Amino acid sequence: MKDAIALLKQDHANVKAMFKEFEELGERAFTGKKKLADKICLELSKHATAEEEIFYPAMRAASKEAEDLVDEATVEHSTAKDLIAQISEMDPHDDLFDAKVKVLGEYIEHHVKEEEGEMFPKARQAGLDLQGMAREIEARKDEIEFVPPRMAGLTSGQPPANWPGTR
Repeated sequence: MKDAIALLKQDHANVKAMFKEFEELGERAFTGKKKLADKICLELSKHATAEEEIFYPAMRAASKEAEDLVDEATVEHSTAKDLIAQISEMDPHDDLFDAKVKVLGEYIEHHVKEEEGEMFPKARQAGLDLQGMAREIEARKDEIEFVPPRMAGLTSGQPPANWPGTR
């Protein structure tokens, strides 16, 4: 079985391929774009949730130097989740649909570079149980079946703890 870092890197590669596929769809491929955008949003939601609930807390506990990286990544996730919620609620015919998916892709690309270049090496150095964490991450991702809608009035960008599909 892959360790947590290999698993998260695989998620990154899968989503990057989906963004590339989205860009290659024809301008009028509305149904295909919506299906692919929904798949991207779901995969990013699963990934972000697993990182925030499992990987980031372990990093924070294991490495004082990783704290700033975890804080930054958490803020980046919050911004990405807002875009994900917007895209999920949109129709592919909407004026800004393609632009929002493109910006999300660029944003995720930046986030991935930081995680893979800075945070993941620190995780290896910290001696975390990356095998055990991989099992937890897989299990958590399997529990998530949909993208939570935007929660008006919630400042954290997180759905309530009792929201279906969340812990």
